[in-house]
Amino acid sequence: MPRLHLDLPLVCGLEFDLPEANARHLQVLRLQPGDELTLFNGQGGEYTAHVLEMGKRHVKVTVDSFDATERESPLQITLVQALSATERMDYTVQKATELGVSVIQIVQSAFCGYKLAADRAEKRLQHWQAVAEAAAEQCGRTRIPSILAPIKLEQWLAKAPTADLKLLLSPTGAIGLDALPTQAKTVQILIGPEGGFSTEEEASAMSAGFLPLLLGPRIFRTETVAPVVAALLQARYGDF
Repeated sequence: MPRLHLDLPLVCGLEFDLPEANARHLQVLRLQPGDELTLFNGQGGEYTAHVLEMGKRHVKVTVDSFDATERESPLQITLVQALSATERMDYTVQKATELGVSVIQIVQSAFCGYKLAADRAEKRLQHWQAVAEAAAEQCGRTRIPSILAPIKLEQWLAKAPTADLKLLLSPTGAIGLDALPTQAKTVQILIGPEGGFSTEEEASAMSAGFLPLLLGPRIFRTETVAPVVAALLQARYGDF
């Protein structure tokens, strides 16, 4: 059954035309009047709906019922990810969404090989949000992770919120997974770009309470680290 995210208020009995992109998706799938689909708006729960009209330029649906199901992890993960090239950043956002990350904060650091001009930041943020929405449609999440606008690492560290556990991924980390506490409800993960963080940035992160974590003897690409760590944390503290 097709599953669509709509940034709209949804109530049972509502009849409306789908936004153009969503309508095109159902047309490609060749849905017909009477066919069912699932809708969700990121506010929790999801709705069963069915197609009323399938036109060449519009698709009308009606909302039938609401299911209050929640598929969010009890573990609140904030991913603080240094900006990377377009396809790598897309992969990180997609997999972080699938793995239940709650917040994605993008940061600019000293060794970021990809620079984002100020006049393009809003467009890229909208793009990443669309990537997260598509991933949530596929994986069954009823809420979309918050993706926060890029900010300089030092600015974020200066105002970083509290968390039960703060982890800095480091190729020379001082601790391994076996040294992590037995319980945590909120975790922040700080991941650098392909070139890693500078010595000064790592020192600032540790001063802000981050523990340098070593995953193993091999060096991961930046887009690999987030899904690996998120999966390990979900297995230890979350819903895996």
